[in-house]
Amino acid sequence: MNDWNMILEIAEFDISSGNENLFEEATHSAKKVISQSKGFVSIEFRKCLEKPTRFLAFIKWETLEDHTVGFRESPLFTEWRAILSPYFNSAPVALHYNLI
Repeated sequence: MNDWNMILEIAEFDISSGNENLFEEATHSAKKVISQSKGFVSIEFRKCLEKPTRFLAFIKWETLEDHTVGFRESPLFTEWRAILSPYFNSAPVALHYNLI
């Protein structure tokens, strides 16, 4: 699969102040969970320099449905959320992008 066909999901996480390090540690377990999902290609987390409670996840999927249906409607998503959600200040925002 080449980049032209993949979907890039960008998820923004707003983490409760004081929980940044715990969230960073939890991303390692979360990566192991999401990587088991059909259509998953890769994931990369980034921490904001100006706002240390803000994180982004760049997740590549083979198709939009691999994320929105295959992953989100699976037990893996429940496990993913259980790992990361204790540190959320607010619900994450996820949008999907095509390469142009």
